[in-house]
Amino acid sequence: MELGIGMFGDVSFDQKTGKYRDAGVKIREIIGQVKLMDEVGIDVLAMGEHHRADYAVSSPEMVLAAAASVTKNIKLASGVTVLSSSEPVKVYEDFATLDLISDGRAEIFVGRGSFIESFPLYGYSLNDYEQLFDEKLELLLKINSEENVSWSGKLRAPMQNQTVYPRAKNNGRLPIWRAVGGTPQSVLSAAKLGMPLVVAIIGGMPIQFKSLIEFYRQEYLKAGHPESEMQIAVHSHTFVSEDQKVIDEYFYTYKSQMDRIGKSRGWAPFSKMQYEGGRSEDGALFIGNSNQVADKINYIKEIFGITRFIGHMDVGDPADDVMRNSIELFGTEISKQVR
Repeated sequence: MELGIGMFGDVSFDQKTGKYRDAGVKIREIIGQVKLMDEVGIDVLAMGEHHRADYAVSSPEMVLAAAASVTKNIKLASGVTVLSSSEPVKVYEDFATLDLISDGRAEIFVGRGSFIESFPLYGYSLNDYEQLFDEKLELLLKINSEENVSWSGKLRAPMQNQTVYPRAKNNGRLPIWRAVGGTPQSVLSAAKLGMPLVVAIIGGMPIQFKSLIEFYRQEYLKAGHPESEMQIAVHSHTFVSEDQKVIDEYFYTYKSQMDRIGKSRGWAPFSKMQYEGGRSEDGALFIGNSNQVADKINYIKEIFGITRFIGHMDVGDPADDVMRNSIELFGTEISKQVR
């Protein structure tokens, strides 16, 4: 099973100055952290896309290209590309270029995203939310499999025998995963298309997703796709330290970001009870010492049969040295117990 780390580039808010931490500093820290991931044997980096003041990364492709120059083995994926508000031709071109820079290590995770800021920013209507994604996914997959593309839809101008360059390695094909938050219709679509699946589990109990993942497996095989090529990943909030004091203090870092998001969505303030409940044996937060986190990963590996686990590790913007320690433990101590 592959082990990956996900990041959104969270930047913390300073109550004294009334400003977010410098995005440039954060991005440079990320590049150093990805270099460390590569050194300790992490398999995959998944870099998110957001268009908000509390996230430093709006262009995963740019950060991943910088990371490619300081790494040798780690796969470099978007986590996710908000395809509904993106241009599929440009998405393919950017990631094909990344693939060539990194000698074949680029991947794309596509999804609708859990934020909607990119829609008005790029001039799209939320009324077309579903149709935008479906059309653009169809076009992206066609570009990925065909060098000369003819395609037509309702919300984008048609293409007639147009070429898209450069072509990625592996005969122009990039690994394209479907990232979902738990919607059965999205899972069904991924299964029918034979796409690898990434399930974001960030709340409740992981066992609640068992039927959803079984549904994907069932529909994938029903559609005639080979079982040997089936790939299923789980993406969950993760943080590792052998120091209980650090774990206890991380609650405040984690809460700060969850409350910022929750304020715009009408959520109640994130509580210590929620934190400890999520950290419990059955909870969805993979936060604790290396033994605790490894046990939980092995548990979902057993119940889901996943081929990849991605620990989302920078929620709330932990300090660089704390992040580095978490990354190192993930790539060494946890890796030994999981692999």
